[in-house]
Amino acid sequence: MRVPLSWLREYVDLAADATPEDVLAALVTVGFEEEDVHRFDITGPVVVGQVVSLEPEPQSNGKTINWCQVDVGEANGGIRGIVCGAHNFVVGDKVVVTLPGAVLPGPFPIAARKTYGHVSDGMIASARELGLGDEHNGIVVLSDLGIDAPVGTDAIALLGLDDVAVEINVTPDRGYAFSLRGVAREYAHATGATFHDPAERDFAELQPGTGHTTVVDDVAPVRGNVGASEFVTRVVRDVDPSRPTPPWMVARLSLAGMRSLGVLIDITNYVMLELGQPLHGYDLDKLTGGITVRRAHEGEKMTTLDGVERALHTEDLLITDESGPIGLAGVMGGGTTEMSDSTRNVMIEAASFDPTTIARSARRHKLPSEASKRFERGVDPLIPFVAARRAADLMVEFAGGTLTEEGGALFTEVFVAEIELPAGFVQGLIGVDYTDEEITGALTTIGAEVSPSTGSGTQGGWTVIPPTWRPDLTDKWTLAEEVARIHGLDRIPSVLPTPPSGRGLTAHQQGRRRVADALAAAGLVETPSFPFTTEAQNDLHGSASGEHLPSIRLANPLDGQAPYLRRSLIPGLLQTAHRNISRGLTDLAIFETGVVFLPEPGVQYGTDEVPPLGERPSDETLAELNASIPPQHRFVSGLLTGHVAPR
Repeated sequence: MRVPLSWLREYVDLAADATPEDVLAALVTVGFEEEDVHRFDITGPVVVGQVVSLEPEPQSNGKTINWCQVDVGEANGGIRGIVCGAHNFVVGDKVVVTLPGAVLPGPFPIAARKTYGHVSDGMIASARELGLGDEHNGIVVLSDLGIDAPVGTDAIALLGLDDVAVEINVTPDRGYAFSLRGVAREYAHATGATFHDPAERDFAELQPGTGHTTVVDDVAPVRGNVGASEFVTRVVRDVDPSRPTPPWMVARLSLAGMRSLGVLIDITNYVMLELGQPLHGYDLDKLTGGITVRRAHEGEKMTTLDGVERALHTEDLLITDESGPIGLAGVMGGGTTEMSDSTRNVMIEAASFDPTTIARSARRHKLPSEASKRFERGVDPLIPFVAARRAADLMVEFAGGTLTEEGGALFTEVFVAEIELPAGFVQGLIGVDYTDEEITGALTTIGAEVSPSTGSGTQGGWTVIPPTWRPDLTDKWTLAEEVARIHGLDRIPSVLPTPPSGRGLTAHQQGRRRVADALAAAGLVETPSFPFTTEAQNDLHGSASGEHLPSIRLANPLDGQAPYLRRSLIPGLLQTAHRNISRGLTDLAIFETGVVFLPEPGVQYGTDEVPPLGERPSDETLAELNASIPPQHRFVSGLLTGHVAPR
């Protein structure tokens, strides 16, 4: 996750002089791994200039260049002559001028140079040259971005190009940190700074209207779970997709690792990064009828936004209208209803999808996305309403739209199970003498509700309800880990256990070691191998006459071509010899000591019932498990080939 510091400052009180290294160091203390620091790699002077004159000059190669006089301010040398090949600006426009001495990403140093018969004293920059996007067909005209700054103003600060982002590695169990909201909260935990939750916005109303029909028709015949527990839509009409995305938003998206794709798509991506809630925008005029969320039918297909037609699986969750599938839920939208330059009315979707369903669909179709990465780790079920309204408000502000009462909302009651945390459990597990105030304070800090335990048979302790954005907190062990994380892992003492005295190798272990040492001293090399082989190899090497012998077949073999446990060490030694001889090493003296598996004829081994893994099995269960294991004998075998003494 890449976190622009200017964005982070909006949600947590970050010191003005805090460096990226300071922020990374703080986040490391609460369990994140630092990855990198990202900048725009631009150094000045890069300033606002105004075009004073423009003279088109056709060239012999068929290209027409513009010989421009650009006012960059008295402090920067006044009017400068600059050659420019773009044609999307006129006299009087304010543009971004990179003066000699500036360095653009690449690196691309700027210097006065002679070209097309003129000395170009600088360069008028495009969005691609500034690192703000892929647009290279024209230069940046500030009036098109809604910016009117004085000539000579520092354009680096004006466009947000002086921002910097820190990158952290987010582990799979902490999906809430794939958002500025989550990272800002964690920074507050690490430093004690005040956190300002971006989800607590002063909206006039959060409940959408009922002007657009939405149905969740999902009985999930494969797994029995409903794939969508919440589905919210908002409608914004009369948007202008040709409006530019604000430069500060483009800069933040770029630092976060996302390209600017137009103001409508940029807004949905921006809110996803801000709140951690993936969104999707549909061209409302391309929809047919209401929205239905359902599983795919047998043989059904759809074309996703990347232009690929995909054969769907009956476990895939779909967003559909009367025309058929219009989106692979939580993974990628469909091409038939995507937003484009002609879009005038937008329907915004924010939903809560089943993490397992989304993860399987993304892997099945080899289609990882920013949305699926968040859904499969768990998204806060209380955030879709806020995210949909936030995106709608941004479209009103930056795309000129009008928020209507149309939309729909389907949701289920959010229930978070209580966890009993016994008194003394955290101290006993972590090995630190935390006070009760430290334990309850840490859990309250992360957003949990903590109250004294009232359960029967409890000797003190607490009842804890984790926050909705932490689906990873499921038991008392994960709560104990949170206490240790919040109060610092450096408080955990490093103590090596003291081994009991008077114990060493058993007689059997000493015997096996003496045999291996003797063979190694005689010049043989030990070559351990995997204990897996084929039934034919077991029959060939398992007996003197080569008759068919019973073998143990694994239920889940590592190699489908070798699913049996070995009856002899010889197949492994032969494979090692074959590998060496094929490479010219013909003088070999190798040996192996290991277990072979010799089942009795007519005896059924194995068990279909696996005891619970969280508790010690009873003596009877252990006896049954031991009885289900075939006899295992330890053998030693050797193989010699070639010359005894080197030639």
